[in-house]
Amino acid sequence: MKRFLTTRIPSPNIGLLYLRLTAAALLIYVHGLPKLVHFASELQQIDDPLHLGRGLTLGFALLAEIVCPLAIAVGWQTRLASMPILVLLLVSMFLVHPDWSIADGQFGWLLIIAFGAIALAGPGHYSADQHLAEPG
Repeated sequence: MKRFLTTRIPSPNIGLLYLRLTAAALLIYVHGLPKLVHFASELQQIDDPLHLGRGLTLGFALLAEIVCPLAIAVGWQTRLASMPILVLLLVSMFLVHPDWSIADGQFGWLLIIAFGAIALAGPGHYSADQHLAEPG
């Protein structure tokens, strides 16, 4: 056990890769895919707190919950791809569910923490952006 606790991880880049892959997969699986699979019923039920119209609101939600997490998972435009997710989550927490306690909204807050960390740290070495930036 001591060896496990004192062995150095090869690099923080492994942690960033893990964070990107798991946070993206969780968001897609829990929120994105159900909206896509049940598109018609979601269109009738989705909250529209900014009064943009249900179609545009659902389209933005699909962008933030499917397209952006896929970009984050591969490490392409990671910081930029984190922004729609964070906007969606913050709108959800403050405008759609303002009455939720921290305990009620803990999943949303954890996603804000995870994607906020990704936005701040960037994709790390194991990413499409890093691969594309390397010469020849």
